[in-house]
Formats: sequence, C-alpha cells, structure tokens
Amino acid sequence: MSLLAALPAPRHQPSAPAPAAPVLAAGNGSTALATTGAPPYPRRKGFVPRRQDDFADGGAYPELPLLQYPLDMGRPDEQKGGKTLAVSVDMNGAVNYDAILRQGQRANKVIHSGHQALVPKVDLLDPQNLTRPDDEEVERTAKETLEALNKRVNSKLATQNPSTLPEQPGAPTYIKYTPSQQGAAYASGAKQRIIKMQDMPIDPLEPPKFRHTKVPRGTGSPPVPVMHSPPRPVTAEDHANWKIPPCISNWKNAKGYTIPLDKRLAADGRGLQEQTISDKFASLSEALQVAESKAREATEMRKHVALEMARRQKQAKDEQLRKLAQQARMERGGPLAAAAAGGGGGGLASRLDAGGAAAAAEMPRYPG
Repeated sequence: MSLLAALPAPRHQPSAPAPAAPVLAAGNGSTALATTGAPPYPRRKGFVPRRQDDFADGGAYPELPLLQYPLDMGRPDEQKGGKTLAVSVDMNGAVNYDAILRQGQRANKVIHSGHQALVPKVDLLDPQNLTRPDDEEVERTAKETLEALNKRVNSKLATQNPSTLPEQPGAPTYIKYTPSQQGAAYASGAKQRIIKMQDMPIDPLEPPKFRHTKVPRGTGSPPVPVMHSPPRPVTAEDHANWKIPPCISNWKNAKGYTIPLDKRLAADGRGLQEQTISDKFASLSEALQVAESKAREATEMRKHVALEMARRQKQAKDEQLRKLAQQARMERGGPLAAAAAGGGGGGLASRLDAGGAAAAAEMPRYPG
C-alpha cells in the first residue's frame, strides 16, 4: 500500500482557479497568444520568471535554480527607503528645512541653515552673561574634569599593565537535556544527557586574534557661514593688477632664451620701487659733524693743558735752580752775601758793590 492510498479522502473539493484570459500579441503580421503565469509543472524546464505576473501572486519556484524576486522582495536595486521626508516645523511654526541637511548626518552635528545664524548674538555681549563663575562652580567643574581624566587614564593603564589579570570565569554550569533520538544505539541507551559548560581562562599575554581597525573620525560641525557681497565684473584695471610676470632668473637660463633687459629688470621688481633717500643719512652726517667738533675741542683742551703743565714745570725747575744758586752763593760769600741776600737783592749795582767790598776785604795789606 502506498502513502497516498493510506491518506483519507479530502472533505472539501478545491475550487479551480479561473483561467487567464489570453492576450493577443501582434508582430510581423502574425497573431500569437501571450499567456501569464508559469507553465505546468512538468514543462518548467528553461522557464525564467522575469515579471511579477510569472509568479501569479505567489512565492518563488524552488525547482528553478535562479535568483527570483517575487513581489520585488529582496531585489538589490530596490531602494530601501524613499527620498521623501516628513514636513516639520520649528518653534515659530515655519517650515523647518533642517531635515534635508541633517539627512544621513550625526544627531549632534550643528548645522547653520537659517538667517538667525548670521545675526549677531547681542545677548551674549550682555555683562551679566560675561560674568566669571564663582569659586564653588569652578571647584565643582575642576572636580568633574579630574574625575573624567582619572577614569580615562585608569582604563588605559589597566589595559596596558600585564599584572592586571582579567576576571576569572565562574563556576561550571551543568545542562541536562533529553535527546530527540532514543534507542540503544544512541548514547549507550541513555535517555538523558548532562553537559558541563565552563569558560576557559584568558591568557593576558596572548596576542590579539583579530585585527582591530579604527574607523576614521567623521567630519565635525561646519563653521558659521560668512555672507559675501555679490560677485562684481572684473574691470580692466583689476585684470591688469592680477597679471603676474613670469619668473626670470638673473643666474640661470637653461633654455638659452634671449631675454630683453627691460623684462629682466622688471622681473626683480626694480621698477616698482621708488628710490628715496632716507632722513637717517642727514642725521648720520650731523652726528658725525658734532662728534668731530667735540673731538677737536677735546684735542685743543688737552693741548692747552699740556702746555700749561710744561710751563709750570719749567717755572718750578727755574725756581729750584735759583734757590740752589742762592744757597751756593751764601755758602761761598759769607755774611755780606747773606745780608745782600737778606736785603732782597736790591739791584745789580748793590750786588756788585757788595761783591767788590768783600773782595777788597779779602785782599792782603802790605806795609807802606
């Protein structure tokens, strides 16, 4: 007895689907019937479902080893989401177009899309908003910053310190289950089995099994847009000012071109500079003249001082010689010379008379 003969008869007779209406397809003067849906089951060899009508509102055909997309489900070229966005309004009731700019962006990204971003914030310039925080707020902020930094540093040190062992696995877990296959040939005839589950310890010195790559950081918030004036047409003067002369070297000429002198002189910008004499040259000349006059005055002063010192030295030497001569005369002339010297030396005649008297007194007298 077969399996189909052992099944009971169905209670309800299935209703046959309505036959599809044939469609006339014209081409090259001939008429053919175009049918929809799949061919009968034995004749599906070579059949490729390409339209939705080939699936007849049903699923895929498992006997066809092809990529099938009934009801366009799973088709790669089908867009997952539409490009239509829901209309949203801002706090003033106006249409908010930020949703168009924020599509596919981060939630905390700052996007300046309105005119308010260009208006100066007058409230921020209020002295009340520019007041410095009090000591309590400064201490609280510093404490929170220190805690955040310590947390990050400790996490970095914990991963880099090999002495820090990871958490050890817990106690083993026993799982009891009844296998679906029963009999003497399975598990030695045991009706139930027990499995012991335990985590293996992690070696802290084991190299990483996977290569971790950091995802590049996304773009930050764009800056506030700057409003520019509308573009103006370039005038002939502006066009001439933007003409940059070619670079001409005064030392190298690899191509061997014959460069005119005016072009060579214009290359280094000599014609663009005005030759002006600085006022510092006059100041330098005046300073040199003043320094020269002062040096001459100092030289004349030193000359006069040297002459005066020489004259005084000569006078002192003459006075010393005069005193030596007078002392020698006193020692040689006796009391008259001393008296003459004491009289103050009254002229040449007195000195001669005194000298003659002294000579007469010294002469010997002979008897008459």
